[in-house]
Amino acid sequence: MLTILGFAMIATFLVLIMMKKMSPIAALVLIPALFCVIVGKGAHLGDYVLEGVGQLAPTAAMLMFAIVYFGVMIDVGLFDPIVRAILRFCKADPMRIVVGTAVLAAIVSLDGDGSTTFMITVSAMYPLYKRLKMSLVVLTGVAATANGVMNTLPWGGPTARAASALKLDAADIFVPMIPALAVGLLFVFVLAYVLGRRERTRLGYLSLDEVLVTENETVLVGAGGADATRTPGGAVPGAGEQPTGKAAHDAADEEEGRDDRDTDDETFQGLDPHRETLRPRLYWFNAGLTVALLTAMIMELLPIPVLFLIGAALALTVNFPKMTEQKARIAAHADNVLNVSGMVFAAAVFTGVLTGTGMVEHMADWLVGAIPEGMGPHMGIVTGVLSLPLTYFMSNDGFYFGVLPVLAEAGSAHGVSSLEIARASLVGQPLHMSSPLVPAVYVLVGMAKVEFGDHTKFTVKWAALTCLVVLGAGILFGII
Repeated sequence: MLTILGFAMIATFLVLIMMKKMSPIAALVLIPALFCVIVGKGAHLGDYVLEGVGQLAPTAAMLMFAIVYFGVMIDVGLFDPIVRAILRFCKADPMRIVVGTAVLAAIVSLDGDGSTTFMITVSAMYPLYKRLKMSLVVLTGVAATANGVMNTLPWGGPTARAASALKLDAADIFVPMIPALAVGLLFVFVLAYVLGRRERTRLGYLSLDEVLVTENETVLVGAGGADATRTPGGAVPGAGEQPTGKAAHDAADEEEGRDDRDTDDETFQGLDPHRETLRPRLYWFNAGLTVALLTAMIMELLPIPVLFLIGAALALTVNFPKMTEQKARIAAHADNVLNVSGMVFAAAVFTGVLTGTGMVEHMADWLVGAIPEGMGPHMGIVTGVLSLPLTYFMSNDGFYFGVLPVLAEAGSAHGVSSLEIARASLVGQPLHMSSPLVPAVYVLVGMAKVEFGDHTKFTVKWAALTCLVVLGAGILFGII
């Protein structure tokens, strides 16, 4: 019964948010609370929630101060050169922009922290997507999938958990998987190219010599000094047989399940070269502080929440010494902080109920027990396939410490080594990064101003396909 109720709770949550019948925060709180009562454990709801909050509180604190820190870095202009460089490379070509998103997300993912990756990637790319009226779910989908592949780095979390759970060396798990993961990352770049081509077909190609950003709008200047906007067929709008401009954009909005028409004229202060918050004289201080912060995080000199707390305090104090300026900067980013931290604490209710009632354990046991006896010698492949739904519907801790040892035991009975099982368990990470139980995904959708349901509908199919590509490459190379 708990197995059925567990799957029913997850399915109800996903359906309601994808149909936009409930907000993610409300769904994360009310649906598990209802199912907790249905299970007959309503009296223990408070204990489950407090346990879940206790487990996710450090993550929420990290996200709060990380958002403030990177928000301040955006305000003072740390990422402006990156945006300008990407603009020069992309030349307002949607295909190049989407590929650039994948490359940037993959590179920044080397720090091993998804939240940081999404903050930097969205900060750099969001103004381009917004101004060119590109689909923002393409931004979030490509960034999440690229980060999911790179999340398998030994310091990223899953590999270390697999090594700890099965008492193996992380290098023995990760190094042989590099060829398969490289194929997966290459597939993400190809996917970005395809999605970018689709965006180029929808929006057309803008040939730019330079981009001028004013306080009120971004002006795209062509070779002759006039606005040079071209349609997919290469014709100048106005000659047009095809619907372009606002009509085409609105139609695309409806197709993609989004509506940003009311913000088309939004000011992109993150790119405004004349904004009052710029601190050009402190650029190298801010760059050095960011590098030092990321280095300390990778080296684990202090807990990540503590590092971002200290970093945010230093960034505010040095860049904005006046109290009124500091309050203004904190207020400017309060919306993102509240949305993301609120989502994390709401997710604590979901995870607390899933774990506390025993639904996760029963779901895992049912899935393992459903494996046909004849599949025993192929437990590596079975583990890789199961890693997709299991890492999506539960936390990495729950999967690697609760389910993986059971799968490894079943594999060993049929002569399949624990190393092979551990490598196969990494396959589902591209999909895992878009799970509603991953706090970092709320940073991604929050900063990109994308509905979580829209992100889920768009991303899940591509992320799952990426997982299968990694699994197929692992089988082909004899790794799994």
